[in-house]
Amino acid sequence: MANDLTFSITRTRFDEDYSPADSSRLTTNFANLARGEHRQQNLRAALAMIDGRANDLLAAGDRYRLELDIVSASLQFFDGGADAEFPLLEMLDVTIVDQHTGEHHHGILGNNFSSYLRDYDFSVLLPSSPGLPSDFGVLHGALFQRFLESSAFRSEFGAEPVVCISVSTSQTYRRTGYVHSVLGAEYEHEHSSLTDDYFGRMGMRVRYFQPAGASAPLAFYTRGDLTGDYTDLQLIGTIATMETFQKIYRPEIYAANTPAGSTYRPTLDHTDFTPTPVTYDREERSRLGITQGRWTEEHLVTPHGALLSRFAAEAAIPSR
Repeated sequence: MANDLTFSITRTRFDEDYSPADSSRLTTNFANLARGEHRQQNLRAALAMIDGRANDLLAAGDRYRLELDIVSASLQFFDGGADAEFPLLEMLDVTIVDQHTGEHHHGILGNNFSSYLRDYDFSVLLPSSPGLPSDFGVLHGALFQRFLESSAFRSEFGAEPVVCISVSTSQTYRRTGYVHSVLGAEYEHEHSSLTDDYFGRMGMRVRYFQPAGASAPLAFYTRGDLTGDYTDLQLIGTIATMETFQKIYRPEIYAANTPAGSTYRPTLDHTDFTPTPVTYDREERSRLGITQGRWTEEHLVTPHGALLSRFAAEAAIPSR
């Protein structure tokens, strides 16, 4: 089975000249910004917001800038089926550049996480099932963890990725009293969600933190120790990047003029927020999820169904 699945990695710089590759999910945050008549203004504004937030957290004027690479992982099949290569996932890799000294500090891989298979699971498989399948997310999680164990990943990265997303509008969050020097005030949520369980299949667990100056907490998913495995500078790179994307994508929550209190229930009906200067097509994002899920069914699930079923079944067997 191991020889039937291999991985390869490519990098694309995310800057004001970025254009999405043909294999990129068009609903991913960085691809959404890079299309349409305002694409370059969008990209410049987003990158300036990221740099500004990093320097604000560092109290560093304009000393630092962030370089972002889109890391694309492709999955190669050797089972004789059609579509021998599939774009499995994309993540952002961060480098923090000290413009005074010229030093480059490697940040954290992960940040925004993009996956066609997740589109299939949530937009095609789940709606067509009478209930939640018992193995929901097993294949996705197993492929993600196999990627992290691959020589392709290990040859380029020495640290676990951190995926950072928005809090859920279906949950209530409460401060715990713990405050991290960079991540800020920690929150806990009421109960595990479907998203938590899905990331759990990837070996990841969630913690919620509201950094200083932020309007709302962010959800940080990692397989490792969020507060112990990364430097303050690395964490700042992730906060600056993902808080910016969330301000653009969910301004009602992350660009709110009043920050979250000790008990917090986020809502997209909130009207007291300051819009960003970036154009984002949120309606298109929702609509394309189904289209991308169907594409995944055609080019991944159907042609490699037998191999993937065996792989998922093996992954579902508890280790002893």
